[in-house]
Amino acid sequence: MLHIPPSSYILKPSFAKIVCEPGWKWQKREKPMANYDLFYVWSGEGEVILNGEAFPVGKGSCFLFRPGDHTSATHNPQKPLVLTYIHFDVSEPVDLVPVPYRVLTETVDFEHLLSRYVRLFLVKTYAAEEEARLILKQLMIHLLRDDLEGPVERKASNQLTEAIHEIANFIRQNPGSAHRVEDLAQRAQLSPRYFSIKFKEIVGVSVQTYMIRTRIERAQHLLMHAGMNVTEVADALGYRDIFFFSRQFKQYTGKSPSEIR
Repeated sequence: MLHIPPSSYILKPSFAKIVCEPGWKWQKREKPMANYDLFYVWSGEGEVILNGEAFPVGKGSCFLFRPGDHTSATHNPQKPLVLTYIHFDVSEPVDLVPVPYRVLTETVDFEHLLSRYVRLFLVKTYAAEEEARLILKQLMIHLLRDDLEGPVERKASNQLTEAIHEIANFIRQNPGSAHRVEDLAQRAQLSPRYFSIKFKEIVGVSVQTYMIRTRIERAQHLLMHAGMNVTEVADALGYRDIFFFSRQFKQYTGKSPSEIR
């Protein structure tokens, strides 16, 4: 999908950002998927079954279903899924196609693109379809870049890898909490030292760096999309010193919080 032009993307009317109802489920159908479906989870807990393989899903879970796939899904009614789905086709043969599933760790830009795609069609926006095709191309590039540049999980068992990813998701879902490495390690049933080593090996950065990065990414999202001011964002994310928040924010983004807002 890297080398096809945006004009080759065929937009389908099935797209939305939605909070799934408590009794929601996606039942498996006899006929396979007829087109591509970009499926992204903003929050909640659930399970997706893709071609007979089960995937636990939560914040950052992202699927690219393909024509011919068989899919079904359920979720926890107490923690309903909030998701975006975008159906589309392509009019040309494709070479590079993103992998079917991943958990995104850098979500701010990706979520902004998803939100923009949906907003384009809420009203009769001028040239909405042309921009939507460009956004789809950007989304595919984002996923392909993640495939090629993502951290390599070396010499870790599937069970350990899943435990580390669960902790990473937990941190992302609670960016304003004061996480202690000891508590996170206990959650993974590992010693703090071994947990820290394996976390960096699997995720690609240290636990401390990951906690700061996810907090700053959430701050970016709140400043850009939630209408909150700098003081409100700093307070929501557990910063007692707004000046320290501003310094840390600029260190990681290159801009001050007020510039982002």
